[in-house]
Amino acid sequence: MRLIIQRVSEASVTVDGHVKSAIGRGLLVLAGFEESDSVDDLEWTAAKLVNLRIFTDSEGLMNLAVKDVQGDIIVVSQFTLYAQTKKGNRPSFIRAAKPDIAIPLYEKFVFLVSKELGKSVGTGEFGADMKVALTNDGPVTIHIDSKNRE
Repeated sequence: MRLIIQRVSEASVTVDGHVKSAIGRGLLVLAGFEESDSVDDLEWTAAKLVNLRIFTDSEGLMNLAVKDVQGDIIVVSQFTLYAQTKKGNRPSFIRAAKPDIAIPLYEKFVFLVSKELGKSVGTGEFGADMKVALTNDGPVTIHIDSKNRE
């Protein structure tokens, strides 16, 4: 499982001209899944996301997590996080989980993030053509891979 986490002052996801989710201060998370992802990957990543100290405290240091600042989260499915670009110029997405596997993983991940955060989490719409808008705060952008827990 891979995440791209962006600290935002605002973000939204629009599908077919209608805003599906919108937040102020918080995190916009792009989440990609592969077939080998397990419940352990989902649980570890959800806990890491919600507790990641990337918000500034009163002294300007990144010491606070999204839940500490009462921030919100939007999670958007993003199979392109598994793009392989080693060969040629057209990315291959062979490692990305197919929808029959990815959808349940995505839904479980959203549930776990919501549980860790203590409130509902915004989403995109799996498989839809989404327009994602954000104001990256900082900018702060972090990559997490559950198979590479450095």
